[in-house]
Amino acid sequence: MPNDRFDALRTIVQQMPKAELHIHIEGSLEPELIFALAQRNGVSLPYESVAQLRQAYDFADLQSFLDIYYAGASVLREERDFYDMTMAYLRRAHADNVRHAEIFFDPQTHTARGVPMAAVVGGIFRACQDGPISASLIMCFLRHLSEEEAIATLEEALPFRDKIIGVGLDSSERGHPPEKFMRVFRRCKELGFHLVAHAGEEGPPAYIETALDLLEVERIDHGVRCLEDPRLTERLARERIALTVCPLSNVKLRVFPDMAAHNLPALLAAGLRVTINSDDPAYFGGYLNDNFEAAFAALPLTLAHAEALARNSFGAAFLGAAAKRAHLEEVDAFFSKASHTPTADRTHV
Repeated sequence: MPNDRFDALRTIVQQMPKAELHIHIEGSLEPELIFALAQRNGVSLPYESVAQLRQAYDFADLQSFLDIYYAGASVLREERDFYDMTMAYLRRAHADNVRHAEIFFDPQTHTARGVPMAAVVGGIFRACQDGPISASLIMCFLRHLSEEEAIATLEEALPFRDKIIGVGLDSSERGHPPEKFMRVFRRCKELGFHLVAHAGEEGPPAYIETALDLLEVERIDHGVRCLEDPRLTERLARERIALTVCPLSNVKLRVFPDMAAHNLPALLAAGLRVTINSDDPAYFGGYLNDNFEAAFAALPLTLAHAEALARNSFGAAFLGAAAKRAHLEEVDAFFSKASHTPTADRTHV
């Protein structure tokens, strides 16, 4: 394909306004910041250098990733650490033309180490208030822990209810089906939280269905295995359930052998409300634009797909009607102009 066509579509996906709905803030901790915070807080790391830590990012599966993820999070001790981490992500997202982010955080990773909930929520929330883009917080429960621990975490977080818009479910899927957390999600719904859950990445399509039916979630995080169940796929399309897909993460964790094998085009062709996100960008090889560029370079995706993905990101966001409308109008204006770019035709780059 001609380079000018590639460059035109790449520029469009870089510059288009977009929302990010699947970002674990602890997973945005770059090795340089990990070392800086370790030094500031007197934390000893099992790595001698930034380069050695980066080498450790060559993990083989979700569990080996989680092991190093939790080790990196150990440097977060004070409210200002959470502020600095979040602000670093928000600035990077702003550079990628992200207009709005819904940020996952894992309080249990920190409170188990004696870090006060106030420091965790306070630092992240304050950065969201000071940052260059709109951002809100979704508190995730670690599914490898018990539901009783999740309920205790919820109670501990309730004094900060006004700073948290939703709850989610993350960590390792295998052996931890959504129904394990029915009671805590029922309580969260009563409290008025938005509800999301990781399902259908390393776990089977059945986990997507139980997350919808038993947890009553509004979005599915990942969800790429839904295509294994045609009936479920049709339901997701019919009910307009958003999937927060993370391409680079899926490849890094061996869900797909390489980007060319990713099922993103098939998900879109099935009429699913797909969004692209970065998941844990410091660990999985890139932030939001990196995910868009990698997907569009390897897969038969077009200008029309780019527009659909941008619109989906705002349509699936937990925003008020006026804010959502304003963002979608910006998307419309952007693509109205982009569609008249001579080399930005509607073919694959």
